[in-house]
Amino acid sequence: MNINFGMWRKALWELIKMDDKKEWEALDVISKWLIATRSAVTTVTLYSSIIAGLLYWRTLDQGQSFPFVPWIIVSLGLFVAHGTNNLLNDYTDFSRGVDKDNYFRTQYGVHPLVQGFWTKSQQIQWFIVSGIIAFMSGIYALWYTQMNPLVLGLFAFGALVLLFYTWPMKYWALGELSIFLIWGPIMIAGVYLVLSGSFDWNVALAGIPFGLSVASINVAKHTDKLKDDKKKGVGTFPVRVGESFARYTTMATIVIAYAITIYLVITGYFSTFMLLILFAIQRAFYAIAVLTKPRPEGPPAGFEVFWPTWFSGFAFYHNRMFGGLFVLGVFLDAIAHIFAKSLPLPANTLGGIAMGIGIIIAIVRFAMDKAKKKQ
Repeated sequence: MNINFGMWRKALWELIKMDDKKEWEALDVISKWLIATRSAVTTVTLYSSIIAGLLYWRTLDQGQSFPFVPWIIVSLGLFVAHGTNNLLNDYTDFSRGVDKDNYFRTQYGVHPLVQGFWTKSQQIQWFIVSGIIAFMSGIYALWYTQMNPLVLGLFAFGALVLLFYTWPMKYWALGELSIFLIWGPIMIAGVYLVLSGSFDWNVALAGIPFGLSVASINVAKHTDKLKDDKKKGVGTFPVRVGESFARYTTMATIVIAYAITIYLVITGYFSTFMLLILFAIQRAFYAIAVLTKPRPEGPPAGFEVFWPTWFSGFAFYHNRMFGGLFVLGVFLDAIAHIFAKSLPLPANTLGGIAMGIGIIIAIVRFAMDKAKKKQ
């Protein structure tokens, strides 16, 4: 069995579909774990950790070092914990009969249990190993923060959500809310808490836009499979409130994510570098345009490959750019704040100058391209 780095990259970027058991068995351990845990989606955990790390980095004074080791251990632990949750999610749904009969989950990616790649016993073994790794990371965070009670509380809360998200939380329409809270204000403020030793409400507020963007994918996915979930008695948020309300909720999460980020720029918490997210607004319009109409009964022409992900496909397409630009904006914002400490210019001014230069360069390049086409 050879290590397939190419598959690692692919699994971290896109959901993998595979039907041949021999092809599955030829994969290395890491590739199997990345595919089985749907790591193309769980990378949002790394985004949240990166955002938290950058928000802490920008607070450091000259001479202070960034705690890379604790940040890496906690970030990887959270990433593995997210994958562990997905393993348990698949096991629980399979055991309850939810994933049978070509259910939505089995149509867009590998499901080792449904496809016979793993037995239930093997799935549990993978879950236990992943859970132990995630648990040890949490223990390290508690040790590093000298048993900070807030960290202990977050650790306990995360463990409960991991174990009870699939059932009963998802059945009680609480899954979508928990995803927003965890991958937004809780995780971002939590990682910041581990690094800094203190809780910051502004950091929690700064985590809301990313959390909303992640939640938009989850609400959209559950709206896509609303009919299937309703038949199988899975009471997700869209099942409880109906498709129309769920679609408008997804639209609201996208719009509010932009609104809060802009608010944080206006109030001065973020520099104008964060306005980079506006380059994702075209994808936001695409997603909102699709969400304004009921889900089609079958895949529109040219969309057959991506079906049955319809609303979730567009939400994911938007999140990829919004999330990437949000992280880039926080990175540049952190640099601006660090430079602002040694220059007679506030971070907001530095960001405005940089954005202005960027816009001018974009306009000049556009004009040059137009001139070349005319020639």
